[in-house]
Amino acid sequence: MHDPVSALNGQTFDGFAKIREIGPLGMITLRCDLAEKPLAAALKKLGLSVPAPRRIVQKDGWSAGWMSPDELLIILPYAQVTDTLETLRNALAKIHFLVADVSDARAVFRIEGDKAGQVLAKLCPVDLTTMEPNELRRTRAAQVAAAFWAEGNGYTLVSFRSVAGYVMGVLSLSATNGSELTGA
Repeated sequence: MHDPVSALNGQTFDGFAKIREIGPLGMITLRCDLAEKPLAAALKKLGLSVPAPRRIVQKDGWSAGWMSPDELLIILPYAQVTDTLETLRNALAKIHFLVADVSDARAVFRIEGDKAGQVLAKLCPVDLTTMEPNELRRTRAAQVAAAFWAEGNGYTLVSFRSVAGYVMGVLSLSATNGSELTGA
């Protein structure tokens, strides 16, 4: 496996919330009938379970996020992707499925601090006050596709790598209190 390179080399911004690009993370898109028993067994081998709609399950640095009625996003340590792909392919061999390594096609950001929700509230058409623990939202961050969930003292947001610079820019602008723009 090659040495991973993050989209923005760990770029950060400190405003009323801290924004940082955290990649690289391993990410596998998995598509199949989510009710299939081999899927539940395969995820159990990884220490995970099939998440309910719009939910994410997390354990020991691994996650499975519900992305659509037939799609999960598996998030894991980057170095474990190749072995996990093989594990999933073997476990799901008797059903119709697709697994693909999308690690290098994504950028991952953390929005942290007491006002982290305000950053996303400016950019995403989501009522953050109604988000429940372990809820995953697929939505937009300004003009681009994104998914995010609450975690610790903030949120983790995933976007396409091709728009990482744009996402960092809008997150940073959203986290300013105005004085950063005028130099006051």
